[in-house]
Parts: sequence; structure tokens; C-alpha cells
Amino acid sequence: MTCYEELVARGLIAQTTNEEEIKKMIDSGKATFYIGFDCTADSLTAGHFMALTLVKRLQMAGNKPIALIGGGTTMIGDPSGRSDMRKMLTKEDIDHNAECFKRQMERFINFGEGGAMMVNNADWLLKLNYVELLREVGACFSVNNMLRAECYKQRMEHGLSFLEFNYMIMQSYDFYMLFQKYGCNMEFGGDDQWSNMLGGTELIRRKLGKDAHAMTITLLTDSNGKKMGKTAGNAVWLDANKTSPFDFFQYWRNVGDADVIKCIKMLTFLPIEEIQAMESWEGAQLNKAKEILAFELTKLVHGDEEANKALEASRGLFAGAGSIENMPSVELTDADLENGGLDIVSILVKANLVSTRGDGRRNVEQGGVSVNDEKVTDFKKTFSKEEMSGDGIIVKKGKKGFCRVVVK
Repeated sequence: MTCYEELVARGLIAQTTNEEEIKKMIDSGKATFYIGFDCTADSLTAGHFMALTLVKRLQMAGNKPIALIGGGTTMIGDPSGRSDMRKMLTKEDIDHNAECFKRQMERFINFGEGGAMMVNNADWLLKLNYVELLREVGACFSVNNMLRAECYKQRMEHGLSFLEFNYMIMQSYDFYMLFQKYGCNMEFGGDDQWSNMLGGTELIRRKLGKDAHAMTITLLTDSNGKKMGKTAGNAVWLDANKTSPFDFFQYWRNVGDADVIKCIKMLTFLPIEEIQAMESWEGAQLNKAKEILAFELTKLVHGDEEANKALEASRGLFAGAGSIENMPSVELTDADLENGGLDIVSILVKANLVSTRGDGRRNVEQGGVSVNDEKVTDFKKTFSKEEMSGDGIIVKKGKKGFCRVVVK
């Protein structure tokens, strides 16, 4: 199976502009391609996984990646998939976030001699003269075509700022500059980026002529990317200080039955034949598949040691086997107790499983809380110091919230 055929088999390719040419370049290791990352936070998220693993796969096949840090485009904000305008960040915030991105990308991508390049589009976008840009680039874009672009439709309903309207031009200009400076002949991105990516191809063609071989853009499907980056309204970060290795593991351990094999195909480096054999798995076998997914991705991000710790802690949580030592824990003292014990709502708050007592009470009354695998429905239920001593108690909120509570 060739590299491109494997990308298709893993469900990573949605659309291309010239599939045969793309396939030939990728399979021969002659593609110089880029993927852009806007620096909207100080850590990459689980939603970036498809892009990161794709870069790794293509580099392993001999192709040259360019990781484009969006130091310039982040100052505008991508309207794709948004119903509101993104928060405006300062240049200092963006520069700090870019440095954090670089450190995390190095776990996936080889930036050594002869390896991948890391480029920041602030190097050219922040130097642009507005009138010169209008003359050089503006004439290449049809406003009518831009307004029909999928990335603008949702924002048009709620109000699209002129600032955001320029994002397509900025992204297109990136491809134009990368093509000229580094011979970049291919762009990968999410399916919500299709219009922006076509804009770059058209700009290169119009500015440099029809023989400019940069019309080869392939589209990485992003149907899960936006969803897989968040859980319960909070981002799942690749930074261990923001999402612990155990919580990261548990996030993937709790993916839906319908998505687990798809995620293993797209995100792990297990042989495709091995994954295809899992497609017939049902019932308890799907739990095994989820464990495999969680372990492989935690290993990629946090290393073997942390992945093994998370695996043992998870098995202790789900199956009563393994170790609970690496499970997220909170230690209480006598000063935290009331009359020698603590009610379940207070325990939830101290374990950071809820933010307020009201939220804790609602979760208990709705049947979403259990202690040592026994559901707690009375919000006045109290646990004594003795019950919380020793190994403590394991408190669960919903399917994804876990904490071991111990009184020392």
C-alpha cells in the first residue's frame, strides 16, 4: 500500500484539486507541503491531532513538511466554523503561544537538519503595505465568490467583520509566499478551510502563470477535529499542566462506540491491517479498542511512562484492577471536615469535579454521581473520615469526571 493509499484507507482525504498529481508527488516523497496553526492559545489541543499525525506520516514517507505558525493570521482570526468573532490577542500573547506550539510540535515532527521547517507568517504579513497588498493581491479575488464561501456563511448570519473578511486573502497569501520562498507545492487543511485553500491556488496561478505547479492542494477531513478538541465545554490540551496525562487518557477512553475505530485509523500509527481487523469488534471488544486508542495517543503526547501510568490507573477505575496511584487525587485534612465527615456536595467541590455547590447538588439529584461505583442520589449523604482514609474513595461525576479523595 502506497503512502497516499494509506491516507485514503485511514479516512484522511476528503477532497483534492488534482488527485493523480498529488498521489504521484506524495508517493515519490517529492511533496513540500504546509499546514497552518493559528496561535489562539498557549497549547495545542486534541483537535490538532489529525494535522500533527498527518505531518508525521508524510514526513516518514520522505516528504518535506512546513509547519506554518500563524503569528500574523492570528491577529485577524479565522471566521471558519464560528458564530462570533474571536477574541483579539496582543502581539505578545501571540508570540508566547507560538513558542509553546513549537515545543509541542517537536514531539511529533523532526525539525532537525534536512527535516521539517517551522515558519511564522508574521515575517511577511506584518510587513505588508495595505495599498500595495490591494494592488498586488486584491485584484485576484472576486468578492462575489468570497461571499459564497462556506467559511463565511455562518458568520454572515451573525455579522462578519471586515477584519475577518480579509482572512481568506491572508491565508491565500501565505501559500503564495511559501511557494516562492520554499518551493511549497501543496497545502493540507481541514474541510472548513477549502475555500481559503482554493484561494491560495488561484492566487499562485494568476500571479505566477498557469505553469506554476502549486495547484495541488489536498484536503484533510476535519469532521472530528473541532469536536475532538473539547469535552464538556473544556479544551483537551496537549500540555500536561493544562490536561493531565490521566485526564487526557480518559478523554480518549470515553469516545463513543461509533467513533473509536475511526479515531484509531486517523490518529494512531498502528498498521492499517491490524485496525481493519478491529472493524468487526462489538460490545466489550470496543472497550478494548478504546483502551488501545487512549494508550497510543497518550504515548504519542506524553511518552511511554505516563501512558502506562494512565493505563494502570484507568484499569483500576473501570475494572477494579491495576493501580489507582496515578489517578487524579485530592488530599483532605481534619480541617476540611465537618463533624468528622463531609457531605457529597462538598466532596465534589473539593475534588474540583464541580465549580459550585448548586452544580454539585444538581448532578447528585440527576443521578450523575457515584462513590466507589455506587450511585449517590441524596445530596445530604455524608462520608466519614474513616471511609475516606487509607486508599480513600473514588468519586465519579458523569462518564468523564474522576477523582480519588483521601483524608490524611
